[in-house]
Amino acid sequence: MVVARSFIIMAVKNLVIVESPGKIQTISKYLGPDFTVMASFGHVRDLPKNKMGIDVKHHFEPSYIIPNDKKKVVSGLAAKIKKDTVVYIATDEDREGEAIGWHLVQALELEGRKDLKRIVFHEITKQAILDAVANPRTIDKHLVDAQQARRILDRLVGYELSPLLWKKIKYGLSAGRVQSVAVRLVVEREREILAFKPEEYWSLVAEFTPEKSKESFEAALQKFKGKPFKLTNEKDTNEVMDALKGATYTVESVEKKEVNRNPAAPFTTSTLQQEASRKLGFSVKKTMMIAQHLYEGVELDTGHEGLITYMRTDSVNLSVTAVTQAKEVITKTYGKDYALATPRLYKGKKGAQEAHEAVRPTDLSRTPEQLTKHLAKDEMKLYELIWKRTLACQMAPAILDQVGVDIVAKDYGFRATGQTVRFPGFMAVYMESHDSEEEEEDGEKILPVLTEGEKPHFKKFDPLQHFTKPPARYTEASLVKKLEAEGIGRPSTYAPTISTVQARGYIQSEKRQLSPTDIGMLVNDFLVEHFPKILDYQFTAHMEEMLDEIEEGSEKWQSEIADFYGPFHDSVEEKMKSIKKEDVITEKTEEMCEMCGSPMMVKFGRFGKFLSCTNFPTCKNAKPMGDEAKKEEIPEAEMKELQKKFADKKCKKCGKEMTIKSGRFGEYLACVDYPTCKTTESILKTIGVKCPECKEGELAERHTKRGGKPFYGCQRFPKCKFAVWEKPTSSEHAMELHEAAEEKSKEKGKGKKKGKEE
Repeated sequence: MVVARSFIIMAVKNLVIVESPGKIQTISKYLGPDFTVMASFGHVRDLPKNKMGIDVKHHFEPSYIIPNDKKKVVSGLAAKIKKDTVVYIATDEDREGEAIGWHLVQALELEGRKDLKRIVFHEITKQAILDAVANPRTIDKHLVDAQQARRILDRLVGYELSPLLWKKIKYGLSAGRVQSVAVRLVVEREREILAFKPEEYWSLVAEFTPEKSKESFEAALQKFKGKPFKLTNEKDTNEVMDALKGATYTVESVEKKEVNRNPAAPFTTSTLQQEASRKLGFSVKKTMMIAQHLYEGVELDTGHEGLITYMRTDSVNLSVTAVTQAKEVITKTYGKDYALATPRLYKGKKGAQEAHEAVRPTDLSRTPEQLTKHLAKDEMKLYELIWKRTLACQMAPAILDQVGVDIVAKDYGFRATGQTVRFPGFMAVYMESHDSEEEEEDGEKILPVLTEGEKPHFKKFDPLQHFTKPPARYTEASLVKKLEAEGIGRPSTYAPTISTVQARGYIQSEKRQLSPTDIGMLVNDFLVEHFPKILDYQFTAHMEEMLDEIEEGSEKWQSEIADFYGPFHDSVEEKMKSIKKEDVITEKTEEMCEMCGSPMMVKFGRFGKFLSCTNFPTCKNAKPMGDEAKKEEIPEAEMKELQKKFADKKCKKCGKEMTIKSGRFGEYLACVDYPTCKTTESILKTIGVKCPECKEGELAERHTKRGGKPFYGCQRFPKCKFAVWEKPTSSEHAMELHEAAEEKSKEKGKGKKKGKEE
C-alpha cells in the first residue's frame, strides 16, 4: 500500500540566497539557527532559447523567462518567504552575481520590500560573512545594466550571425562576439607559422679555464672589431675557428653588480589561469572549477571552511588583514630577514575593480602541509600555488650578484655571464613561470673568479647550427594573456570563451598547443571578410570599455546597443542576399578525378576539408586532404604486404578484383568496378593481443557506425562479441578493462533503479 505524504514548508525569519549550494553549509554554520541559507543554482531567469527574446523596436527590451529546470528552485525559495521574512541576496560580487541577484528579486516579486538586503563578501570566513550581514546595501543597477548589455549584445550577434553561417557554410555553426575574436587570434598565429621561413644561424661557444684554477667556464662569441657579430653559416663559423687557432685570450673586463629582484603580484583570475597552466598543466576550465571548490570550502577538522578568496577578480590588492598575517607567517617560517617592514603594494591595470582583492588564501597560517588529508591531489596543487604566490609577494627582494666577463682574442670578443644568489628572499618560496624559453630567467650559473688582464686557457670550441623558429602556437595560458592584453573579455569570461571555441570545433588542443580546425579557419575567414568590425580587436576592446562605462553609470546601455545594432543588422540582411554558398564552401583545383576524369573541388565535410568530384552524385569519388590525408597514407612496406595478402581476393557481388583503399578508419578493400559496383570489405588491424574470451582470435581496432569512435573487439565477430573501449596491452589487461566496464555499468543501473524507487 502506498501512503501519500505531504510536506509543510515553513516560512523562515531570515533567508540568505547564494548562487551555489557548495556555500550553504559553511555560511549556515557562521550565521546560526536564525538564518536559513538556500541556493539559486546560478541564474533563475534568462532569455528564451527558441527565439531572440529582445524587442529591437522598443529600446531592446529583453523578455526574460524562468526556464523549466529553474521553476522548482524559484517556487522552493518563494515558499520560504512571508511578509516578515528578511531576505538577503548573497550572490557573487561581480556583474554576473549582481544580475543573478536582480533576477531573483524579479522572479520572487521582492521589488520594493524594506526587508530586502543585498550583501557581498569576497571570502567565505566567519568575519567576512558577519560583516556582510551587518553592512547590507541595495542592488547596484549599474552593475546589472552592464551585465544585461553584455547578454543582449551577445544574443544579438549570435542570433543574427548564426543563421547566416547555417545558410552560407554549414548547419549548426554559431558565432560569438568574443569567442570569434579568440578564434581569429589562433587562426592568425597559425598563418604566421605556415608563412614562416626559417633562417640558418650559428653560435660559437668557447670553453676556458682560469689561469689559477681548473674550474671550466663558457663564453659565447658576440663581437667582431667591437661591434655585434652574428654567424650565418658553417663556412663563416669554420673561418672564425681557423682565425683563432693558437690565439691568446685575454680578460678585457669584469663587471660585477648587485641586483635586487622583486616578486610577482598576487594572483588575478588571468594570472592564476596562466600559472596553473604553465606550472601544473591545468586547462583554464579546470583551474576555475578547482578554485570554485576551494572558495566554497571543504570539510576540515574545525568544520566546513572556505580556503581562498573570490576567484573572479582583476585586482592585485590585498587587505590589511592579509598583509599583516603574511608578515607573521613569513617571520615565523623563514625569519625576520625575509619579512618586509612595510607591505608591498602593486599597481593594478586601468579599469580594475580596486575594491576587490586578489586571489589569496583566506588564512595564510593554514599551510598546504596542514591540508594534505583534506584536499584531493589537484586541489592541493592549486592551493599550494596560491599560498606560495601570496606569501612571496610580501617577502623581501632576492639579492643577486651578477657577473659579466668580456674576453678578447685578435678582433673577436666573447662574453661569459653568471649570477650567484646572495640572499634568496622571496625566491625561497616561489618563482614565476613564463610561456616560452626565451622569457624564462637564466638559471643560476656561477663563474669562477676572473681578473682583468688575466689570460684564461682555451680548451675547445663548440660550434652549433640553429634555425630561427616560427612564433609559438598559443597555449590556453598565453591566449588568456593575449586576450587580457588586448582588452578583450573580463575575468569571468576567459575560461568559458576558450572552452566554447573548443567545444564548437573551431579550435583544437594537442599537447597543450591550440590550433584552428579547417572549419574554424573557414568561419573565421568568412567573418573577417564580411564582418570586419565584429572581429576587430580594437572594436571588441571598445565594447568592453563601453560595458565598464555602463557599470560606472556614465553611459546608458540602450543607446550604446542601438548605435551598434542598426548597421550590423543591415549588413547581415545584405550578406544573406548577396553571398552564394558555393562561393564560400567550394574551391576549384587542378586535380582530376581518377575514376571519371572530371575536375575535383575542395569541399567541407564533417571532418574538415576533402576533395570531391564535380560530377557528384553520378561519381561519388572523394579523398581526404591535409592531416586527414596524411593519416590515410599507407607505408610502402605495409602496402606491399597487404597487396601480397589480398592478391587473389575477388568481389563477392561481381567477381572482379578488389583493390586496397585507405579511409578515415584504416585500410579497406573496394571493388575495382566502382562506382558501378560499390562493394567494400574492412581489413581488420589486429593489435597482437589474444582475445581473453574465446582464446582463438586476436583483438582488432574497430569503429562504431555512429561517430566512428574506436574500440577493440575480437576479429572473430560476430561469433565472439568480446570488446573493450581502451586499447589493452595484454589478454589479462583486456579482461580487467572488460570487467571494470561491466562493474561500472551495473553501478549505473543500480543508481537508475534507486532513482525510480525514490
